[in-house]
Amino acid sequence: MPRLFWRFFTIIWLTMAATVATIIIIVNLFQTVPFARELDDERRALVLNLTASVLAKDGEQTATRLVRTSEETLPLGLTISKLAQTGACSDADTADTRFVARDGVCYAMALAVQPNFVFDSFAPFMPWIAILISSTIAAAALARYLIRPVVHLRDGLSALAHGRFDIRIGDKMAGRKDEVTALAHDFDSTAARLQELQDAQQRLFHDVSHELRSPLSRLQAVVGVLRQSPSKLSSMLDRIDREVERLDYLVGEVLTLARLTVTSGLPLKTQALDVIDLLNEILGDAAFEAQAREVSITPNVDGVFLAEVEGELIYRALENVVRNAVKYTAEHSQISVFCETTSDLLKVSVMDRGPGVRRDELERIFQPFSRGGHAVPRGGYGLGLAITRQAIERHGGRVYASLPETGGLTITLEIPRKPEAFRQSDDTGPQD
Repeated sequence: MPRLFWRFFTIIWLTMAATVATIIIIVNLFQTVPFARELDDERRALVLNLTASVLAKDGEQTATRLVRTSEETLPLGLTISKLAQTGACSDADTADTRFVARDGVCYAMALAVQPNFVFDSFAPFMPWIAILISSTIAAAALARYLIRPVVHLRDGLSALAHGRFDIRIGDKMAGRKDEVTALAHDFDSTAARLQELQDAQQRLFHDVSHELRSPLSRLQAVVGVLRQSPSKLSSMLDRIDREVERLDYLVGEVLTLARLTVTSGLPLKTQALDVIDLLNEILGDAAFEAQAREVSITPNVDGVFLAEVEGELIYRALENVVRNAVKYTAEHSQISVFCETTSDLLKVSVMDRGPGVRRDELERIFQPFSRGGHAVPRGGYGLGLAITRQAIERHGGRVYASLPETGGLTITLEIPRKPEAFRQSDDTGPQD
């Protein structure tokens, strides 16, 4: 976590620098230093004691010269005076006075009274006060720096726990650029993904119920006809068989899509297959079906592409795209299939000559139960391309649609040789 480390380092370093700067400012502003009062008291006591000793030993004149020299060097207001009452020498010395008796005379040595500022009493504590204030500011800054995003994350997680997936906290990071901000953006991505899955689930439930309602309604109609006309039993049984087949096909497609979604995080059961050979097998079957609409299709593709894939998924993905092209291309038209191979990737493009889709539908057609706005219903339930995308993306590839200049629609599948050899890029491929 380099950014967070440097942020903490900067705050702590600035705290120490601010503490030192505060002490320097105090010293210069008030002309004081830590413990200056104690040092000054010791110096005054030293001068008084020295003068008293000189006076007691060498007499008044020597002591007077010492006082004069001392005042010229370090003025302290030191004076020597004779007291009329000789008994005064028996008084106790004070911090600013000394009493000495010599030759029957009592001498008093006194220093000028030092002005007592209120600030002087706090001077010894100023460094500690400065450190306390600076450390308090630094602690508050660190706490604010850490707690605010944590509060946003807590609120966001609480919202997710209550099913509100529209919550976003990345824009509340106030321009931060560190690991906490990255975590907030990861949270937003997670919330967006959960919201997308919830929307997809609700849409799937709605679409499945809608698609199931049609064959069930037709089955109810058949039952009603049979009750009124039992003689039509044979034809109505055929109709019931067709509707049951449609229901079975729909349920099978939904189960396939659900299985792909649920197992998206599980490892694939891969085997070595020639994907181009698999594609040629599908093209052969599709060419036979396309004859009914007088549609020609590329019969086979040259080349070999051995890949580690789950055969059933890749087969379903390729078959859905090819069958969709056969279903929606115009009659008497042609379907073109192209393959491009690299060392690690196979790109399969299937181009039809159908009505195509609008440009804003190029992504929507890969959603379950979605078809292009211009598509003519020809059976199916709009699940094929959704299954194809899930299957290919499980292999680490991608699927996208584009609009060729000649009209129609092109579906491109990119299949990696190994699932881990190719990573899905952020874009969705060409859009024109």
